[in-house]
Amino acid sequence: MSHFSVVNPGVLSLIQDQGRFGYSQLGLTNGGPLDAGSANWANALLGNNANASVIECSIGGLQLKAHGASSFCVTGASLSLTVNGKPTAMWRSHSVQAGDIIELGMVSQGLRAYLAVAGGFGLTPHFGSTATVMREGIGGLQQNGGKLQAGDILPITVSAPLPGRQLAPALQPGFNYSNGLSLRIVEGYQQQLFSSVQRQRFYLNRYTVTPQADRMGVKLSGPAIQCASHSLLSEGICYGAVQIPPDGQPIVLLNDRQTLGGYPKIGSVLSLDCWQLAQAPAGTLLQFVKIDPQQAHNALLLHQARYQRLLATINAAGAADDHP
Repeated sequence: MSHFSVVNPGVLSLIQDQGRFGYSQLGLTNGGPLDAGSANWANALLGNNANASVIECSIGGLQLKAHGASSFCVTGASLSLTVNGKPTAMWRSHSVQAGDIIELGMVSQGLRAYLAVAGGFGLTPHFGSTATVMREGIGGLQQNGGKLQAGDILPITVSAPLPGRQLAPALQPGFNYSNGLSLRIVEGYQQQLFSSVQRQRFYLNRYTVTPQADRMGVKLSGPAIQCASHSLLSEGICYGAVQIPPDGQPIVLLNDRQTLGGYPKIGSVLSLDCWQLAQAPAGTLLQFVKIDPQQAHNALLLHQARYQRLLATINAAGAADDHP
């Protein structure tokens, strides 16, 4: 049976699909790729189902060996990519043969890269998903929330190389955050717990990404925001929620967040912007920009329409190349 084996798992490599939904009543969070856009493109450039399992490689260092013919694609954070030591481009699909070694170097911009294979990895879902959540001990190769280890065997469902597809450099997202980030936020009902002065402080000042960041969320550092209430009854927490703990330093919650929490929340970062925060290294400056629900809705629709147009163009160009 064709498969890939893990020669070196790198710093932290996890199996992810689009995430685990519908199990929050059991205390299970969503998981899924921190940079969903890059993961989606890795699958799309191989013609995969959008929910096909991929590898999320944080920081870099992943090495895989092919045991059979296949195709793969790497997207996300900027890093060196080689096949048998030969430099290979990211954001495009490549064919490999049995014995080939794929190696991801260390990231130079951004934090997380995504490796997909044609057809996706043939793994068994756990509670409806293969997404790895280490804190909960769920998902992944062994369905125990574990990260990939040297010697792991990753079965594949398609054992033949596919025609090449690529996303043009001009259309690839950038991961250089030297000028800082701007994160759009929709306020929630708990914003009324913050005075107008505190809300202005929140929007007018810049915050810094701290080293206290993982798949659960990102702690920020900056002017402290005071709230009329420091602890509330626990309630469900959405993706991108911005909690204000007693020290006044915002925490933006991401894919592996807890399902319930009692800290006051000033609002939620637009899902389209969360990937930027997940790719931002410690020390990155950012500022929050308030938008209303209608603007958020429009942004989501425009993003989806643009993605579909780009995908149709890429597929059409690939079809033309396949039939000269």
